[in-house]
Amino acid sequence: MIQLIKSRLYPEKMETLYECGEFDDNILRRDFEIKGGRWYTEDGWLIGENRENFAAMIMWRGEDFGAVLVEFDAATVLPATRDINVTWHGEWDDEKNARGVAYVAGIEGWWQGMVGFEKSPVSDYFINTKLLDFKPGKVYHMVAGNIGSEIFVVIDNVVALQIRDQQPIDYSKYGRIGFEAYCTKVKYRNLKVKRAFAVESYRPYEPEF
Repeated sequence: MIQLIKSRLYPEKMETLYECGEFDDNILRRDFEIKGGRWYTEDGWLIGENRENFAAMIMWRGEDFGAVLVEFDAATVLPATRDINVTWHGEWDDEKNARGVAYVAGIEGWWQGMVGFEKSPVSDYFINTKLLDFKPGKVYHMVAGNIGSEIFVVIDNVVALQIRDQQPIDYSKYGRIGFEAYCTKVKYRNLKVKRAFAVESYRPYEPEF
């Protein structure tokens, strides 16, 4: 259960749209589309490598045009120390050969050890926090997604960010989900894409004195 300010999420009760515990080459070819960088599988992990300063993406071939929750495990591959990134409600801009519209959430991106969120492609709407004591090479469990205007990023079962987007991305137009390698080497596994829903949770204050 994930407790947000006015609602609760129960990922274990949500409909699973896609699931992959351990990756292999067949799954990579069948279910994913490489948009940049080098992506391959090793010991059940999906590994992304990119030495350049751009979002080298791999995208799930499926699309999800509703409220979505993306859940997975991830880590940097030493000596790489930064940028574990996931995108949803996104697109790939073929003309620019770059990520287009999307929500992006990441660990140890945006410099200075931050958990962050940004709205692509302009990326002038972003929120960061330094509250996570990030350790390179450590495997983190990450949950990210949104229900309408309510966006959430959860790291190791702790809500890191809860955001309200006053102009949310249009579900009906943008449905791509993917991972990124932005001048780093990262690995992912235990991916689940779920149909997100929330249960209202009103919690009035009780007197403390």
